[in-house]
Amino acid sequence: MTRFIDTDTMATLVDRVGIEQLLAELCEFIEHDFKRWDQFDKSARLACHSDIGVIELMPTADNQQYGFKYVNGHPANTQKGLSTVMAFGALAEVATGYPLLLSELTISTAFRTAATSAMVARKLARPESRCMAIIGCGAQSEFQAIAFHALLGITEIRAYDIDPSAIRKFIANLKLFPNLNVITASSTADAVKGADTVSTITADKTCATILTADMIEPGMHINGIGGDCPGKTELHPDVLRRAKIFVEYEPQTRIEGDIQQLDGEHPVTEFWQVLTGSASGRDSAEQVTVFDSVGFAMEDFSMLRYLYKTAVELNLGEDISLVPTMDDPKNLYSKLADGRAVSSIRRVA
Repeated sequence: MTRFIDTDTMATLVDRVGIEQLLAELCEFIEHDFKRWDQFDKSARLACHSDIGVIELMPTADNQQYGFKYVNGHPANTQKGLSTVMAFGALAEVATGYPLLLSELTISTAFRTAATSAMVARKLARPESRCMAIIGCGAQSEFQAIAFHALLGITEIRAYDIDPSAIRKFIANLKLFPNLNVITASSTADAVKGADTVSTITADKTCATILTADMIEPGMHINGIGGDCPGKTELHPDVLRRAKIFVEYEPQTRIEGDIQQLDGEHPVTEFWQVLTGSASGRDSAEQVTVFDSVGFAMEDFSMLRYLYKTAVELNLGEDISLVPTMDDPKNLYSKLADGRAVSSIRRVA
């Protein structure tokens, strides 16, 4: 049987584990997988682009398990009462191809993105970082704030969004974290002034310029999340030229990330190298660092691994017959020949 996790089950799992504990545990799963980078099949995601959005398939595998995620990105969906990003995915055995898990990944993607951001920031942001700016208060924003609060000790969030209702939503959702002080900024420049870390999480599928070089202060760590497909950016090229840049999987980020604006030879560091000690992270307290995050399939693989393990331990989810079980595996037709599927067939003379 295949374990199935829908959105209600995911909410129950989060409640049972706790948001902060889940982020901490997931962060360790992602770090563990990044440290064994060479064991994975890696490729840029397969994308189907349109003028209004993108639909993507993100596969990867090690020598034991295969995982994939189906995900979209349609910024105008909120006008139709739909999520900008929706996803589902599966985890299977490499040895047999048998599906172990079928799961929602919309909520899960928000968690894995925040956990990845925090994992990277723990290595790249200055250790004394306490103030964070969040530009864009959409669906991902609360997850970022909680992850940086729980895993990096951030105590102050300066939030800005062009939609005032998004900021109100953001503040209301974070009221359960009394040690996190949330301040409404009047502009992007106001939000980032004096911030130790900056997360840009905007959704428009355009070559936008959310951060400009004059906003950047020595020692900042910038977590660029929203620039994640061709023709979609958030950071001015001069911000990138001023910084030391870190990416997930360079061939994918060259196409989709903010670095699509730079010469193809501009130096970047794949973050797994920092975790394994084969490359340095932050080199000085004054250095500006950028994590040009586009989302990579290995992070979803880690999320699926975590969900499967946790759901089994907590006895959550439903066992479903996603593939048929047969006494004779060569006789697939036997699943139909019990009369139910053929009862409507008419004999023709």
